[in-house]
Amino acid sequence: MTLLFVFSVYFNTSRFSRELLHITKIKNYFFSKHSSYILKLQIFFSLLPILAVMTVASSRNGNPSTGSLHRAEEVDDLIDAVKGLIVPYIKAADDAAAERATGDIAPSSSGAKNNVLVDFQKPQELAQRLKFSLPNQGQGKEGLLDIIQQVLQNSVNTWDQGFLDKLYASTNAVGVVSDLVLSVLNTNLHVFQVSPALTVIEKATTKTLAHLFGFVGSRAGGISCQGGSSSNLTSLVVARNTLFPECRTSGNGKHDFVVFTSAHGHYSVEKSAMICGLGSNSVWPVPVDEAGCMKPDALRELVLRAKAEGKTPLYVNSTAGTTVMGSYEPFEEISKICKEFGLWMHIDASWGGPAIFSAKHKHKLNGVELADSLTVNPHKMMNVPVTCSFLLGPDMSIFNKANSTAAGYLFHTNEGDDFWDLADLTLQCGRRGDSLKLALAWIYYGAAGFEEQIDHAFEQAAHLANLVKQSDNFVLVSQDPPPCLQICFYYAPGRELSDNKEENTLRTKTMVEKMILRGYMVDYAPGPKGSFFRVVVNCQTLPGTVEGLVKGLEEVGRE
Repeated sequence: MTLLFVFSVYFNTSRFSRELLHITKIKNYFFSKHSSYILKLQIFFSLLPILAVMTVASSRNGNPSTGSLHRAEEVDDLIDAVKGLIVPYIKAADDAAAERATGDIAPSSSGAKNNVLVDFQKPQELAQRLKFSLPNQGQGKEGLLDIIQQVLQNSVNTWDQGFLDKLYASTNAVGVVSDLVLSVLNTNLHVFQVSPALTVIEKATTKTLAHLFGFVGSRAGGISCQGGSSSNLTSLVVARNTLFPECRTSGNGKHDFVVFTSAHGHYSVEKSAMICGLGSNSVWPVPVDEAGCMKPDALRELVLRAKAEGKTPLYVNSTAGTTVMGSYEPFEEISKICKEFGLWMHIDASWGGPAIFSAKHKHKLNGVELADSLTVNPHKMMNVPVTCSFLLGPDMSIFNKANSTAAGYLFHTNEGDDFWDLADLTLQCGRRGDSLKLALAWIYYGAAGFEEQIDHAFEQAAHLANLVKQSDNFVLVSQDPPPCLQICFYYAPGRELSDNKEENTLRTKTMVEKMILRGYMVDYAPGPKGSFFRVVVNCQTLPGTVEGLVKGLEEVGRE
């Protein structure tokens, strides 16, 4: 009965400012009911930890049952606290930039090396270190900050100059802010009713982006998707349901569809075929030339072969910036073949598409305006936060016809050709307003700022290729200058590359692992003479970084 009284006194008061009064009442109750002074103290102080926990818990969000909320104060408090962790995390990468020009990490006075990029561990080792589990009782602010600190300490710091591993890098200041704004809004970009501003911004952003790629009709535009794979999948569904409308309701039926893609194309095309029920065998790889570009003549031969076998050629995926070599394919020639046979032409410009902002490099995208659909991922080359991907097209009414369903309980504002409930154009219902991330970056930097960043990135790619070419210890695999931001090469002392594929692959992998200890992460890819280095620069890569990388690789190669 005593504890019931204590809890009832506590919970019958709603405001944090009265907690001291509650404790005083409880103290007086016990001091009046118990004759033993020691017993009084023991009971009172034993309740203090319980009351403290209950006070913190109730003050976090207030008491909704009595109309008391303190969410704004809680957000303000947590943002300040987390800011104290993430700002030093980013600053550490900034401070380490000069060190990246040396090719190694300088030891401290104690002899230890502080690798800002990553404290690399094997999966089992990291699981043992983190001992991560989800608690039954909340651990509050202290527990939250503790796990955030552990996540930062045990993650790859993509802000570090040494991160040259994948087709993306860190975001930037405006990217951090844009993600925060989206989290505060926490709405779904499916219908205008609940996301009015974000809907208007998405329509304006995608229309402007579509116009850049040459889709200039009144119905041109696009939709945001959850990554390039999702955009590519959506394009295949739109293609099938547009060219063969019966498939929308009856499935693939008698059609034995064939999808054509570059042998260097992204694996998402094969996965998309699997999801659509076409099967992975329906994806036919088209041979590439020495530059890594799809051969139009080979494409035409494969289309004729598919027709001769009684199959239904459906879709051609061409690429602007292939995953390994960064190649831009001959879109105008590919378009002619697609038109000849009535095929849907899609361009996967996830990686290389942003070159459209550059007067120096947009010629690589000549012919993209001939596509039926195009994917572009600003979260790759443009440092917009992951994920930010768009599927663009010359006529969004086609997207609506291909994907819309009778969901009258949700879609209320799509009339005629002006679509405001955007989920009706996609395969998804729940969608984050990722277009805001590009829109805010565009406001902050402007198209001219994007051009400067992209030109800088291409300059660093050419700089690295030139350094590799000048050294006697490497053999350049990429074109000179590289078509995009990947630079591919072998380590070969005296420029004499072994014919032993296994030997070359082992050397490459070993050197990649050693470079992590020096503060650099690079990748590798299979080639005709074994795996070679694949280094990816970005809009924030400094000249000293690529110079230090070459120096570090030469030193590691001699070890």
